[in-house]
Amino acid sequence: MRAIRLASVALLGAGALALAAPAAVAAQSGERGTHSFGFKVSPTTVAAGDDVTLDVWGCETEVKVFSAAFDPMVIPKGENSATATVGWDAEPGVQEVTFQCGKDYGTKDLTVEAEEPVRDESRTYADKGVKAGAGGTFAGFDVGDIGLGLALVAGSVGAAYHWSHRRTADEDSNCPGHNWR
Repeated sequence: MRAIRLASVALLGAGALALAAPAAVAAQSGERGTHSFGFKVSPTTVAAGDDVTLDVWGCETEVKVFSAAFDPMVIPKGENSATATVGWDAEPGVQEVTFQCGKDYGTKDLTVEAEEPVRDESRTYADKGVKAGAGGTFAGFDVGDIGLGLALVAGSVGAAYHWSHRRTADEDSNCPGHNWR
């Protein structure tokens, strides 16, 4: 009976790890959607007014590209790339870029950096403060870190289960012959 419980805990932990891995990889690459074609945005971090290159491959029709960072555009059938200019009014932070090929679509993340404030040279500013990341993304995480975290959680749950169901010597002596009522 104890082996069955241990096997169940091990299988649940392995299942949680297996289910979390694809989500971690997708979150890390910033790619989502249901697509049978390839697409890329480069560079992935820009400032307002910068150009981005939009590459597509494996689509037999025109590709429509949408984003809050730039005006909608179409990459004609037979062409593999286009250039878009990020608008001056683009919101800083992570913006989705959606590629649509027929009924298939997919998205990539594009990070729009905030404008640097103009410094008043007559005043001295201290270079202190928080060093912020990519604005709510999973930047810096990798599948190994997430897997290790899940393994630690699964181990804790298994240990808690084991210790909560462990009988003491006093409990065994009160039940001679393990007769349960």
